[in-house]
Amino acid sequence: MSTKRNFLILGASSGIGLALAEQLLAKGHNVGVVGRRIDPLMALEKRFSPQCFQRKIDATSSTATNEIAILVEQMGGLDCFIFCAGVGFLNTKLNEHIEEETLLLNVVAFTKIIVWATTFFDAQNKGQLVNISSVGMHRGNKSAPAYNASKAYQSNYLEGLRQRACAQQSTIIYTDIRPGFVDTAMAKGPGLFWVSSPKKAARQIIKAIERKKAVAYITRRWQLIGWLLHLLPRSLYKRL
Repeated sequence: MSTKRNFLILGASSGIGLALAEQLLAKGHNVGVVGRRIDPLMALEKRFSPQCFQRKIDATSSTATNEIAILVEQMGGLDCFIFCAGVGFLNTKLNEHIEEETLLLNVVAFTKIIVWATTFFDAQNKGQLVNISSVGMHRGNKSAPAYNASKAYQSNYLEGLRQRACAQQSTIIYTDIRPGFVDTAMAKGPGLFWVSSPKKAARQIIKAIERKKAVAYITRRWQLIGWLLHLLPRSLYKRL
């Protein structure tokens, strides 16, 4: 990305989103940072003014897309939208409220905001939409059923938008990022391995964005796990 671009990161107050914001700002890009916790966003704005634009937004609120539109106008436009917000809970007892909370952000709010971003890019006939999904999108998970299912939905949705763009001969790019374990609050439960730092994950995500990748596994070795999950017979997988 040799030229200066306008990025907006939804979910920039911690973890991968925060690391992405720091690295993109350090590269000289304009970055809008959005999240529910204002203090980290204000700290970014203070460090990187005037390239950084912050706004406290709850993605699940009824006004989220209107507030995002206001921020984009303040930035003077948008080239790349990164959806990095998400929740995931261990829920072996299937508490329905936990499942609903997961779906509210990862499916309902995700859809509303992705539709807004796609419509925005349609109007200018250019742009790149990036979603942070998960390698877990390949299969269900006994400990977090709603989380894995929601990530499968996200990846499938982006594939549909990619097909739509092709049919319309659109230049809009849709990038599906599928991380494995990253050292954030989202990484829960026993048996974690190949755990990446947020900074390393962000570096590889930015390279995937630069290369206009359709799908990228983070870190790259997780592509092997994605391949194995995809091929593993259902009769064996259910016993894991």
